[in-house]
Amino acid sequence: MSAGLVRDLLRQGTERLRAAGIPDPARDARLLLAEALGVAGGSLGGKSSDGVTAAEAVRFEDLVGQRVRFRPVSQILGRRAFWKHEFQVTGAVLDPRPETELLVELALESAAARRILDLGTGSGAIILSLLHDLPEASGVGGDVSAEALEVARANAQALGLSDRVAFVRSDWFSNIDGEFDLVVCNPPYISETEMADLSRDVRDWEPHVALTPGVTGVEAYERIASELRRFMAPGGRALFEIGADQGQSVGRILSQSSGGEVRLYRDLNGCDRIIELKL
Repeated sequence: MSAGLVRDLLRQGTERLRAAGIPDPARDARLLLAEALGVAGGSLGGKSSDGVTAAEAVRFEDLVGQRVRFRPVSQILGRRAFWKHEFQVTGAVLDPRPETELLVELALESAAARRILDLGTGSGAIILSLLHDLPEASGVGGDVSAEALEVARANAQALGLSDRVAFVRSDWFSNIDGEFDLVVCNPPYISETEMADLSRDVRDWEPHVALTPGVTGVEAYERIASELRRFMAPGGRALFEIGADQGQSVGRILSQSSGGEVRLYRDLNGCDRIIELKL
């Protein structure tokens, strides 16, 4: 791509992304060009006739080159908006998604929660969003990946929450101590056969350990449920994100292993999304 006007590069980038089969080429081209130009907020409004330097054109070409390989835009930019903040993301963590915000919304109903546990914390987006909105609470985020925990700690520092959260390397409960008023978790729940049907953005770039637990997709819930009760304070709540057809199976796993009251929440599309356990 050669230096020229903003609109020229935007058109060239969009055409290149479309030819590669990127689902929303115009949107992605705008975001990547805004990044190359250093435009805050990703908006190019009013800039279509502005000139672009050779260095900016080279930068844009590099970003588009990453996207045509189906690298997610969030990984290219190194950040993703979730709930009320932008979070650093890398290839070591699951990209926080809008549907997971329902878990945060429901968890915030536990306004009196003082101790929060986030299992498989990844980028830390869930627990940090909760701690920001629950200023009296503190928490623990556990993850089996040391690289993911580095990202979570960086996000905590950026939000000024490092003094209220501890991130520990833990295979589910293996390195967790104490009882918690609120447990939240977005575990891997994609079955082995479903992995092949994922978009290339997800299948080729996001950590498989955060996507699939094994053959059936419910293995993580089975492991967690077997120990969950002893880490929950009396009257505590646990909230789990689930796959679109897993409400019945995961609800049964939690009810049989942990007792308590189980409730299913569906998203705006009517799909199973969150399972709640109350003691």
